[in-house]
Amino acid sequence: MVLAHDGEIAPIRLACLDLAGTTIGDIAMVERAFAEAIATQGIVPGTGAYARAMVHVHRSRGCPKIEVFRGIFPDNEAQAQAANLTFERSYEGAIGRAGLVPMPGVVETLEKLRGGGVKVCLITGFSRVTLSRVLSALSWSDKVDLALCPEDAGRGRPMPDMVLTAVLRLGIEDVRHVAVAGDSESDMLCGRRSGASVVAGIMTGVHSKERLLKGGATHILDSIADLPSLLLGGVHVETPVGASAG
Repeated sequence: MVLAHDGEIAPIRLACLDLAGTTIGDIAMVERAFAEAIATQGIVPGTGAYARAMVHVHRSRGCPKIEVFRGIFPDNEAQAQAANLTFERSYEGAIGRAGLVPMPGVVETLEKLRGGGVKVCLITGFSRVTLSRVLSALSWSDKVDLALCPEDAGRGRPMPDMVLTAVLRLGIEDVRHVAVAGDSESDMLCGRRSGASVVAGIMTGVHSKERLLKGGATHILDSIADLPSLLLGGVHVETPVGASAG
């Protein structure tokens, strides 16, 4: 459990966990899928346009994939949709060839959290089709209580909609009973905007400690395996110096 900002005991009842870079180690697969997707639209490696596009991809990690492509092709919805479709096919093909590898300790983390009375929701920027493929590959249906994508909630990260949807669907009484964990700045912004007591930045993904703190992380963890001791051990939540709720 944690102590709320006003000193009231606020036990964590729900943990919303990111997928790519946090609970599964597929960062390279995602990057390749983005590269293949924009290449079909004429943005190829070795060009300035490609470099700019991949910088945008890096900065936008955690956001809905279609919104990332809309940022790359701001004046052409057809191109954005075509690139998004290619991304989905490329990523799902990679899953079919290589499978998915859970981050070290993640299965034990899920078991410890649920064993400690904490419900678990996976949240992602993938589409529902891709999320379903991921869940099938992982066989985690008996290890989590819910899995949400932007289509399920209205808006994706950095907006708080997926976390708040999980609160409603899983019957959580107070947003202070929620923890959010992820590896990107958008994960942190989503958590802070939702009112979660714990917003844990995980250092196994794409963004630096500084980016995670900028997004509003209340805690920085080396890996998702450190989360149960934080949530079940009893800590006082304080906003780090320099952190911003966005």
